[in-house]
Amino acid sequence: MNLSERLNEDMKQAMKSKDKFKLSTIRMVRSTIKNLEIDLKRSLDDNEVLDILSREIKQRKDALQEFEQAGRDDLAADAKAEIELLTAYLPDQLTEEEIKVIVQQTIQETGASSKAEMGKVMSALMPKVKGRADGKLVNQVVQQFLS
Repeated sequence: MNLSERLNEDMKQAMKSKDKFKLSTIRMVRSTIKNLEIDLKRSLDDNEVLDILSREIKQRKDALQEFEQAGRDDLAADAKAEIELLTAYLPDQLTEEEIKVIVQQTIQETGASSKAEMGKVMSALMPKVKGRADGKLVNQVVQQFLS
């Protein structure tokens, strides 16, 4: 079962169990997916759906920071719950140690030696960790190795 089908099944299950929060969150993601499918005039593959899920999670994390700074605990709790729900659809996340190993391998493959070559490393590295690691963390680890 691919990711889109899994989202559809979970949406149906949320309808049956009358879980309004889960239903609204999945519907929002499904609408983003559907809009992109309409724009592209084709179905999305799992990698493209993963991109959308990652983007949605990143938006929620940014909103969560804003809510916490503004003292809006009610909205922050909703954002945390949405992040938790959407994260369940992502593949297992890499640990920082696993990221460091992949970064070292990629730096050796690209032959990068300074921060000026960071773009080259990141462009080779991101497809390897796509959907399995936060971009900010990957960026920080690359900076540590290239400094």
